Amino acid sequence: MDNKTLSIISYITIIGWLVAYFSGKDKADSLLKYHLRQALGLGIVSIIFNIVFTAVAMAVPALSFLGIVGYVFIILWIIGIINAANSVEKPLPLIGKAFENKFAFVG
Repeated sequence: MDNKTLSIISYITIIGWLVAYFSGKDKADSLLKYHLRQALGLGIVSIIFNIVFTAVAMAVPALSFLGIVGYVFIILWIIGIINAANSVEKPLPLIGKAFENKFAFVG
């Protein structure tokens, strides 16, 4: 697979990220490395949000309506996939800047 395809796959669950990382590890260009960082950061933030939100919703059931904020992560994933498909190294809104230079093991 080419790096553009692997960049797109990196956004599709953690399994997709692992496939993209290990398949493109030897021939990774800046596009793939960039989207691997963005996708991993988005996944980590999403998991942390879900854990915290679940704890808050269990403690205060009246705040369960805040679960709608979870749809923001779906929108961010779609934006990331579109950026990868267009071969654009553009950070995700809200959280993308924080992960541009993180995760040194990616490359």
